Amino acid sequence: MSLPSVYSEAPTYSEDRGLRHTAVDFDSSVESKPLVDRNTRDAVFLVVMGVSGTGKSTLGAALSKALCLPFIDGDNLHPQSNVEKMSRGEALTDTDRQPWLETIRKTAVSSVLSQLRDDHGLHVLSPVRDGDQKPGIIIACSALKGSYRSVLRGETLPEAEGPKHSGKLLTCFVYMKGSREVLTDRMMKRQGHFMKVEMLDSQLKTLESPENEEGVVTVSIEWSTGDQVREVVRALEGGGLGAVYNTNISSRPSGDLYP
Repeated sequence: MSLPSVYSEAPTYSEDRGLRHTAVDFDSSVESKPLVDRNTRDAVFLVVMGVSGTGKSTLGAALSKALCLPFIDGDNLHPQSNVEKMSRGEALTDTDRQPWLETIRKTAVSSVLSQLRDDHGLHVLSPVRDGDQKPGIIIACSALKGSYRSVLRGETLPEAEGPKHSGKLLTCFVYMKGSREVLTDRMMKRQGHFMKVEMLDSQLKTLESPENEEGVVTVSIEWSTGDQVREVVRALEGGGLGAVYNTNISSRPSGDLYP
């Protein structure tokens, strides 16, 4: 399946979060290359998920710094038609979301392959990793339904056709959980975001909790960002997300890791 029109002009993610960066280039053509032929089994695709107002972008940026992995806000990958619809206060349908979710998955796979020195075309800024740092990517995405998470895991795309564990990219979810009262207060204070407060109830109604799924770590939105990062790192290093992911954090000064 070809990428949606959102890719007609390759976006550049250039926000400086105080990290050294190196350019990572990739494009959708890598989807035709079997994942089983590449060393992706030690990489990780980390999805920071939850309804609007939970702080996904803030946590994603903090995890990017702690793990030395690139971070993308999934909102930037919405086709313009979706942005316009949400700006009018209209909820997206599953049909609206499908190409967006597929774009996010393709972006994650392509980024990991580009970190493995493949030849690609979309420009993303990636933190410079240590020599033995494993590749990966962090993307913020609401991922409200189980079916949406299946797309993000690659279970509905061609890469899932191979053997279940033959190099498939490890996909984990960080579920940002919070009460309606806290979320409403946060959204009222947000400026310049297309999501309307009235849509929060719709999102909460749509939300299917991932807490009983494999590869999920839950963090409270009332924790500090530092505590949220620590919980995610603990889960990654301890194998609580389905496999042990070596973060190499123990060799770095703690002051450089957590806000």
